[in-house]
Amino acid sequence: MSVTRDEVKKVASLARIAVAEDHLDELAGELNGILGWIDQLNEVDVEGIEPMTSVVAAKLTMRDDAVTDGNIQDQVLANAPKTEDGFFVVPKAVE
Repeated sequence: MSVTRDEVKKVASLARIAVAEDHLDELAGELNGILGWIDQLNEVDVEGIEPMTSVVAAKLTMRDDAVTDGNIQDQVLANAPKTEDGFFVVPKAVE
């Protein structure tokens, strides 16, 4: 598969990317190079290989799905410029 200058222009338009006319040929060459690498992947024999979602086989540890307040209110509010009754105080945005 080969990408033409007109196809690059169309894709750029669909993606709403401004591409200068003098860069269209350069982008077409880069896209053709990427597609060439993809074609090489099609040559790899994957017969009998299980599909995987990750390259590392790992099992996630589970925790109780319990709602808590974290018990760290003082730490959360420590860097706030102004607090009142355990809450952030912010300037009024709408009058």
